[in-house]
Amino acid sequence: MPTANINGVDLFYEVTGDGPPVILHHGYTGSHDGWAGVVPLLSRRFRTIVMDARGAGDSGRPGDGYTIPQYAADIIGMADHLGLDRFTYVGHSMGGVIGMELGLEYPQRLEKLVLVAPAPADGIDVPPSYRERAVALRARGDRETLFRERKALSARERPDEAHMRSVERALSVSDGHYDDSWDAMVDYHRGDDLTRISTPTLVIAGAADGLLPSNLKDFQRLPNATLHVFSRVSHGIPYEVPEAFTEVLVDFLDNSVVTAATLQAALMASARS
Repeated sequence: MPTANINGVDLFYEVTGDGPPVILHHGYTGSHDGWAGVVPLLSRRFRTIVMDARGAGDSGRPGDGYTIPQYAADIIGMADHLGLDRFTYVGHSMGGVIGMELGLEYPQRLEKLVLVAPAPADGIDVPPSYRERAVALRARGDRETLFRERKALSARERPDEAHMRSVERALSVSDGHYDDSWDAMVDYHRGDDLTRISTPTLVIAGAADGLLPSNLKDFQRLPNATLHVFSRVSHGIPYEVPEAFTEVLVDFLDNSVVTAATLQAALMASARS
């Protein structure tokens, strides 16, 4: 199991394929397992890198560092370890917030940015009872309830084994990852700063995801972005529809941002030539 010591923590990573580098990062309490259906397809043309955040998956479990800026610094540290001056970053859920931070603080390192069902740039806002119930389920290791709820909230069929593996991964994260990462997403309020991200960006959302309204709001604040919304797909886009997701991702990597404004600019340029 390959690991690299990044900022004092042993982080799991795996590299598959050759070509332009793409780093894939999971969401809150997730792991690289969520990209299992994407990696074989994407790595046909791209150097595909998956990694686990500190405190999650197969990475080390330090006592601190569970903040969005530190997670972003860990991405940069992994890129440095792999000798990548520039790369495309693809982040799911909490990984999407990390992507926003990368776009704001490390734009010189990014070729393109892909935000997949990202947590809100204005911070997570849920009733306290929601969080209290989640903490209680984790504390008693209620796998049956967690499995049933994950399965019910997935808009597409997945094998039961895949749902249970994601439950086990979620239960295995460090207390710091579970508690501090949540607080970091609640306290993240950089929505107004998104207007400063000039990196070509793709926002991918699920029409059946509760985060869709915030995803659309954040997309509208990005000055150089395009959007794809999957019908009948919920929060787990990369593992609910891995083939369709990879097709959209590769199309963006090949063609970058295409909007009415870019088409109009191309039309004007052709008229002048």
